[in-house]
Amino acid sequence: MIITFCGHRELYDNEAARTWLEMVTENLIVNGAETFYLGGYGAFDRLAASVLAEQKKRYPHIELVLILPYLNRRKDISPCDSSLYPPLESVPKKLAIVRRNQWMVEQADVVVDYVLHSWGGAAMTLEYAKRKKKRIISFQG
Repeated sequence: MIITFCGHRELYDNEAARTWLEMVTENLIVNGAETFYLGGYGAFDRLAASVLAEQKKRYPHIELVLILPYLNRRKDISPCDSSLYPPLESVPKKLAIVRRNQWMVEQADVVVDYVLHSWGGAAMTLEYAKRKKKRIISFQG
């Protein structure tokens, strides 16, 4: 089972988000999640990477994969086991993150979101996940 995340660049309640994300990711792992796709941009992505690094200590079989929007431009999210560049070679640079996010949603079985308002990239990604009829687990702040 592949899990991906979408969330805002800023966190509004870091402790509540962390506690919720710890509970959600552990429940997903116990129920068969093994691969986690991470975006590597913004506070929610960093929080997800941090929480999953802790989960990996208890569940060493899980795999954390950084999904790159640009070829040869790896952002360092140290707990990731590997990185992957989806087929985005022909995508204009200004659309690369949007298309990378859509690709992550398409690959995922579950999308975990921290989307608190209806504008911006995270909200666009969540709407895309809804259109694709993905299972979505949402933060209720």
